[in-house]
Amino acid sequence: MAKGEGAESGSAAGLLPTSILQTGERPGQKEPKKKQQLSICNKLCYAVGGAPYQVTGCALGFFLQIYLLDVAQVDPFSASIILFVGRAWDAITDPLVGFCISKSPWTRLGHLMPWIIFSTPLAIIAYILIWFVPDFNKNDQTLWYLLFYCLFETLVTCFHVPYSALTMFISTEQSERDSATAYRMTVEVLGTVLGTAIQGQIVGQADTPCLPEHNGSMLPSENVGRTNSTASLQKTQNAYLLAGGVIASIYVLCAVILTLGVREQREPYKTQQTEPMSFFRGLRLVMSHGPYVRLIAGFLFTSLAFMLVEGNFALFCTYTLGFRNEFQNLLLAIMLSATLTIPIWQWFLTRFGKKTAVYIGISSAVPFLILVALMESNLIVTYVVAVAAGVSVAAAFLLPWSMLPDVVDDFHLKQPHSHGTEPIFFSFYVFFTKFASGVSLGISTLSLDFAGYQTRGCSQPARVKFTLKMLVTMAPIVLILLGLLLFKLYPIDEEKRRQNKKALQALRDEASSSGCSDTDSTELASIL
Repeated sequence: MAKGEGAESGSAAGLLPTSILQTGERPGQKEPKKKQQLSICNKLCYAVGGAPYQVTGCALGFFLQIYLLDVAQVDPFSASIILFVGRAWDAITDPLVGFCISKSPWTRLGHLMPWIIFSTPLAIIAYILIWFVPDFNKNDQTLWYLLFYCLFETLVTCFHVPYSALTMFISTEQSERDSATAYRMTVEVLGTVLGTAIQGQIVGQADTPCLPEHNGSMLPSENVGRTNSTASLQKTQNAYLLAGGVIASIYVLCAVILTLGVREQREPYKTQQTEPMSFFRGLRLVMSHGPYVRLIAGFLFTSLAFMLVEGNFALFCTYTLGFRNEFQNLLLAIMLSATLTIPIWQWFLTRFGKKTAVYIGISSAVPFLILVALMESNLIVTYVVAVAAGVSVAAAFLLPWSMLPDVVDDFHLKQPHSHGTEPIFFSFYVFFTKFASGVSLGISTLSLDFAGYQTRGCSQPARVKFTLKMLVTMAPIVLILLGLLLFKLYPIDEEKRRQNKKALQALRDEASSSGCSDTDSTELASIL
């Protein structure tokens, strides 16, 4: 309340009829504002919407590289082109979709929901076709996978960018958004478990044929049974296609639950502003906001570390550790561990702060990565390391999406008249991480090509095994350490969060009271 408002309201009180004072807010006296609570059902419906992106992303992240190389039999160079261009295009579509969303109007379905609803049917068709092996020549086959991979990434971006920005529209309460984010992260990690379990277990039932090495070269297919090899390969291809269909069904189900169970809400102080900000002006303001730049820089390196592990883990388990028939179970152990520890990390960041959770949670992966780099192949030890690594994966899942709303709140306080920037914040964070992921996958697949990777080989040369070990252990360790150093520059600690929360609540109360004041002034004028 501005200075002097109380006296003016008090003097006006004598001119107002008693009925107005009884039914409305008494001048000079402000009713305590009830907290906007989200029900558990609302949080669960919101959280379920995060599963499609994670289920499909997990299946593609863990299995697409080995699928292209050993099942579709794309050569390593072409596979690196598909993976790099697909991820790079995926990164580019995030700001483009963010721009389109910022220009789209509010409808009866909301500002963001129409994007989620209309992108879903096309996305599942494109996703299924990624796992189909066409009877084309090698060049046309490469174009097939490149086309449908890029198309799917575009459509899933039309789902995920508005869903990510939806965090800011489900509640105005910071604590409620944090709680909903914890629900979301739990379901998203559960989505990765589903993606790993469905893709891994269905594909694991089919034994992908390999060609044994003889005198330093691969035996011709005639010498190893062309008929059996072809039949086995066809069975594996059908298994990948079946897994794609099951995951597509989960995608649709989650989209329906999200659409029916969540309603967007507008900030009170935003409804009073009529002139929308241009996208490029909003982008300039967002990218000049220091806390945002420091946050995405830190998570860029840590996310890149986990993406390197994700993209090369199947090949690493198959060829370096020699666990050809166990890698899907190891992935499942990691994701189950991550799912169970998400609530623990949510309690930890509430109790000790988000920056502390970043340092402890993400750095906890380093000792286990070192252990994997130094140990000999041992299945029991590998399972122990997988379960322990899941604890760090949970922190890496939860913390970026829990901290981004804090940055958006800080921005709104510094730029109170800049509205409609939420999609820019979320889409450009995803843009940087996806672009880095594309670079990492492209470089790692090219590195395997240079090391002499042999498609469908039962074993790989020593240089390939060493390259995989470096990609899964030492490179992620360096990236994690760089990311943690950058987090030292991130300025929003728990004290700053509390200050921002109070300031935002005051802004909302002022917007609400100004609406009430306009109504009271009209009534007073008619009485006088």
